[in-house]
Amino acid sequence: MSFKFDFNFEETEDSKVESTGLSDLQRKGENSETSLHISEEKEVQVKSSPKNEEKEIEESSICCKPAVEHKIPQDVDRVLENKVVEQSSDLQFVNVSVVEMTLSNEDLHGENIVSRTVTANSDLISGVYEGGMKIWECTFDLLKYIEDEDVTFKGKTVLDLGCGAGLLGIVALKQKAKEVHFQDYNSTVIEEITIPNAVVNCDNGEESGNVTEGPSKKKLRKSQTPADLLTKCRFFSGDWSNFTRLMQNQTPPMKYDIILTSETIYNTDYYVALHSLFQHLLSENGTVYLASKSHYFGVGGGVLLFEACIKKHNIFHIKTLKTHDDGLKRMLLSLSFKDH
Repeated sequence: MSFKFDFNFEETEDSKVESTGLSDLQRKGENSETSLHISEEKEVQVKSSPKNEEKEIEESSICCKPAVEHKIPQDVDRVLENKVVEQSSDLQFVNVSVVEMTLSNEDLHGENIVSRTVTANSDLISGVYEGGMKIWECTFDLLKYIEDEDVTFKGKTVLDLGCGAGLLGIVALKQKAKEVHFQDYNSTVIEEITIPNAVVNCDNGEESGNVTEGPSKKKLRKSQTPADLLTKCRFFSGDWSNFTRLMQNQTPPMKYDIILTSETIYNTDYYVALHSLFQHLLSENGTVYLASKSHYFGVGGGVLLFEACIKKHNIFHIKTLKTHDDGLKRMLLSLSFKDH
């Protein structure tokens, strides 16, 4: 099965961002426009101080959101109620603007993330909302790398960490992964975006597709989702520390052959929990594929500080797979255990 991705980034004198309706966020730190439909830098108006690069990262728990598993209703049509889906070839994703409008009228999950982001004028509120309702630019860098390098998922257990829309995990599922788990900080994201995206993309799991063409919109009424594909999926919300403990308490403890994660190293306060997750949940011969901007202004995270954290613990090899220098520098990294 082949997924072809062909993303081009073009700079103009304007600072507007072309949008598909999934995201309409202004870029920070550069005066450029990207032709990528769903690609914006994470908003940086977060109430946390940047760390000095030489300051040791403290091992403190700053988020205590319980880890919860979310089950798909037996009647999957319920998942698609009031959803409008955008389609690019064979990959589909719910229109987030419609979801936000629905949630602004009636918050179904008690997190109030839509009203809070409006009040804070930010797409990131540390410990409250971690950006899962947007599809960030580096996700597409990792999707393209998966295609170009023919990363193999067949028969693998895969974790889409900080999944948001879940496109990385969905591609792994379509390429015959044995099992795919989706994790995001917010239960609202999992229930309203990730699970619906998995449902609509399981409609025809044997065909190839891409997300480079202009999306079309349609109202989904019925699903013909094959049960066997959805049974390969599990969905979780909560912070990384609690998620790690939850998966360690499985019988047997859960281990992933591949962990896919994009734009999750923007805040240095989360590095210890992220490193612990990799250490305890990655299988002995497993690989982490991580996509990131080189630096996140205002929050202080980025590749150099993350590499320093990894080297300090001296457990993983960290390797730069690819660097994109157009606009704000973006990088693809891999991690594997040093003993293998």
